[in-house]
Amino acid sequence: MASAPPAGPHTTPQAPEERELACGALHGTLALPRGIDPTAAALIIPGSGSVDRNGDLPGLASGFLRQLAHELARQGVATLRIDKRGIGKSAGFAENELRFGQMVTDAVAWSVRLRAEVPARPLLLIGHSEGALVATMAARTAAVDGLVLLAGAGSPAHEVILRQLDEAGLPLELRDHAQRIIGELLRGEPAADVPEALAPLFRDSVQPYLMSWLPLDPAAQLAQVTCPALVVQGTTDLQVGVADAERLAAARDGVRLVLVPAMNHVLKQAPSDRQANLATYGDAQAPLAPELVGTLAEFVATVR
Repeated sequence: MASAPPAGPHTTPQAPEERELACGALHGTLALPRGIDPTAAALIIPGSGSVDRNGDLPGLASGFLRQLAHELARQGVATLRIDKRGIGKSAGFAENELRFGQMVTDAVAWSVRLRAEVPARPLLLIGHSEGALVATMAARTAAVDGLVLLAGAGSPAHEVILRQLDEAGLPLELRDHAQRIIGELLRGEPAADVPEALAPLFRDSVQPYLMSWLPLDPAAQLAQVTCPALVVQGTTDLQVGVADAERLAAARDGVRLVLVPAMNHVLKQAPSDRQANLATYGDAQAPLAPELVGTLAEFVATVR
């Protein structure tokens, strides 16, 4: 385990050159360093729910993935950040038809698209939150040279969801109801009796996706990846903890773990106080944790 190194000097101070890319019916933004050739390329895969390519949620524009792409461009790294199917400009998909395996297939296809745009460079997958598991599984089949897991869960999603509900102070009756619903979904059985308070998480249309995702073990999946891997975890993350990162890093030999002090789930510098921490989720002006980009740049420089 290591603490994050200080950020290195920017390769170029200029804002990146950006353009829209498509991969079938899916859409994303390619960000290229301005004035220099890229030293590497990275596909940035967003996390769960309705988060878009920039890291924004409806009504919560934190822009953290856009910030990450721009900072990496200043370090000479080209990035492609994407709207998942069903989100943003990739919205032409019915929610009840989505499955986790499709997200993995999409990531592999995007990696091929990025390789065509930025050839003959080390290619990495950077997955955030749920996107960390997508990136891990895609790295098993995609021709990639490195893997970065940002704030990724270390345990199956059904365990993480129950833990998060506990930490959010969900009333015991609703918590027990959530546990029953999860049990049904893990058995591949749709849950019919979903309380209104739990509908945003377990609504009928998302249940097929949950059934495809809940049983997957991120550490077991990472154990099957052979390329260099970096796990990065913030110490003030309210959704994923240091124990998750440690479990991922222990999945196989050679996985590097870096803990970034005072970094929260949206990669911003934030205190441990819950309300102040959550306030950064809707603050596009809040900066990324200062050690983050240097940590990533240092890892990218080792991947060849």
